[in-house]
Amino acid sequence: MMYKNLVYITVLFFGLIGYSQDCLDLIDPVEGQTGVSVTTSITWRPIDDSEGYIISLETATGITIIDRQTIGSTATVFTPPLGLPDNEEIIVTLSYLFFTGNDVIEIPCEEPKSFFTEDVTTVPDCANIVSPPNGSVDVSIFTEVRWEYAPRATGYRIALGTTAGAGDIFPSTNIGNVLDFDPPGDLPEDTEIFVTLVSFNENGDAINCALHSFITGNLGDPPGCTQLISPMNGETNVALTPIIKWEEAPGATSYILNIRTTENGPNDVLNQAELFTTETGVINFEPETKYYIEIIPKNQAGLAQGCGVECFSTILGCGPFTDDEGNVFDFSPEINFPDAVGICENELPTRIETDDIASGFRWYRITPTGDLLLLSEEAFVDIDETGTYLYEAYNIINQGLNVFECPDFKEFSVTSSEKATIDDIRIEQLGDTFNVTVFVSGGGAYVFALENEESAYTSSNRFIDLTEGQYTVYVLDTNGCGIAQRDFVLVLPPPGFPAYFSPNGDGIRDRWQYVPPKVDPLPLTQIQLFDRFGKLLHTVFPNDSGWDGSYNGRQLPASGYWYQAFTNDNRVFRGHFSLVR
Repeated sequence: MMYKNLVYITVLFFGLIGYSQDCLDLIDPVEGQTGVSVTTSITWRPIDDSEGYIISLETATGITIIDRQTIGSTATVFTPPLGLPDNEEIIVTLSYLFFTGNDVIEIPCEEPKSFFTEDVTTVPDCANIVSPPNGSVDVSIFTEVRWEYAPRATGYRIALGTTAGAGDIFPSTNIGNVLDFDPPGDLPEDTEIFVTLVSFNENGDAINCALHSFITGNLGDPPGCTQLISPMNGETNVALTPIIKWEEAPGATSYILNIRTTENGPNDVLNQAELFTTETGVINFEPETKYYIEIIPKNQAGLAQGCGVECFSTILGCGPFTDDEGNVFDFSPEINFPDAVGICENELPTRIETDDIASGFRWYRITPTGDLLLLSEEAFVDIDETGTYLYEAYNIINQGLNVFECPDFKEFSVTSSEKATIDDIRIEQLGDTFNVTVFVSGGGAYVFALENEESAYTSSNRFIDLTEGQYTVYVLDTNGCGIAQRDFVLVLPPPGFPAYFSPNGDGIRDRWQYVPPKVDPLPLTQIQLFDRFGKLLHTVFPNDSGWDGSYNGRQLPASGYWYQAFTNDNRVFRGHFSLVR
């Protein structure tokens, strides 16, 4: 079953509900009003499309009066059940509710409003006791006493006695600002009980309050015993999740249920559970087990006496079992499913399938409140959002007259994924070999390979000690959202002063620099680079990476350029090269 969830939104959605942020519009009392009665009801203007409200009241001094009270969709008035404190600033905070899909969205009004209560200078009214009614008879000895709010009261004192004004059953006691009282013990049977209830405030006690009394009844006799209807006493091959039913015992108001696995042992399955119907469900009894059940009817006079113990035995069940050779097995399917799967952002919904062999399957989404939302009963499920999910596979087993499921479960998480985008391939030459780093972006989990897409993949995006040649890099999303690929070429530059370079970011001839030959390299100290007008653009030194084709951060156009190279033995070499774009 799917339940509606309460979602707290901290930002107002103007497009969803056409109302301003300052949505709390007090009608009575109005904002800032003074001298407001402590018995007032609070009324506000309705909010369009609202399907309910949540109201909170507190004083400016931090005393909570009402904490998040939910109010029905059509009500726009609220009466504090215990009134309001006097001579205080009362702060009203309101949220409104509306349904969207399976969620209840709560949107708080941005600004609370306040008003000021009167200074009460008179004693409160008398409290009106509503239960038990005055003069009622045959009242249960377990009864509670309840009353309505006495206007202007801030607390109550109560006494119970067998004569008017007496406290021989319960002495006069300040029980605080409440509207009910549960006597600490049973009241005497067949007795007139006098209730003295005094409302009070800082000005004194209520005066001239009417006398209130009622007469208790006789407990009568305990009920008789009952017996099992289903499963019957002594029955075998009982299902592991049965509905236990028993006959109604005349005069019983409830039943005490005990279940155990030994006839005279402790109640190790269910102990002293009180039920108010004549049946109950049980989940997952153990297979091949004898259970002893004791059902004791109860009423206000006490428990049924002398009731016997009945029993039944369960079916073989799902296991696990041990065969004659000591092998352990069960009837549940074997689940082989990962802890996490990915869904592809550009392929929603994404179909997730299982290869497990079973009689049936169920897929659930686990909601934030822990509820299970059934999505599919096939060997696959279509998922379009991230979160936590539950996969169930089950076998249908027949044992005697019982047909039941033997399930196994796997909780898994779903994350968002996508095919990688290869942003850059950085090539670093080290002597006669290259190191290559592949930079990617995307929301997936990626591994990398060279040569072909069937190669061994690695989590490292760096490949080292590569020789000259043409390569293809493959980037695989481990969640199955595809493979990205890009070709690149590794070429050692010819020795000497390059005739051209192309600073386009492809890792090939991106910088201009002297390439020393293996035999008799020039002992250069620096190389000056000029444009065709003789303007010095850059100075290259033997150990730096070379010129990237820019001047003062600006990329220079494709054209011809000149170099002037100096050696440590005072030789000078001049020449021309091209920048190609």
